[in-house]
Amino acid sequence: MIFLPNWGVTKRVMGSFIPFVALAGVYLYLFISSVTPETAQALSNPQLADIARFLGEEKAAATGWIHFLVMDLFVGRWIYWQGQQTGIWTTHSLILGLFAGPLGLLSHIVTYWITQKFTSASAAESTPTSTSTSQL
Repeated sequence: MIFLPNWGVTKRVMGSFIPFVALAGVYLYLFISSVTPETAQALSNPQLADIARFLGEEKAAATGWIHFLVMDLFVGRWIYWQGQQTGIWTTHSLILGLFAGPLGLLSHIVTYWITQKFTSASAAESTPTSTSTSQL
């Protein structure tokens, strides 16, 4: 996505849901195996301290990590496809998205807005105004 965005293999992998299905399967396994009756009860009406205590357990932390990974990859995939469709530069947003998903998403949205502003302004400047012969 970052180094070879136009490579056929990259496009094929990004067009597939298989990585998400595999990670969702791992997530489901970890989630089911990490929830106990006590944690289920605590998480049914969660307080921040309950969530912190739950994520302090190794399996629960792995479940949370897979959750973040799936969501960051999903957002990264969306950013990648937006870049492919619009031609907007996405490398910085993909890198940010890999390490801090919401910041990568924000970066892409701001990049999109800036690109739209400059491309629409330059398109308006380069479009010649038509004059009819009656105005001459």
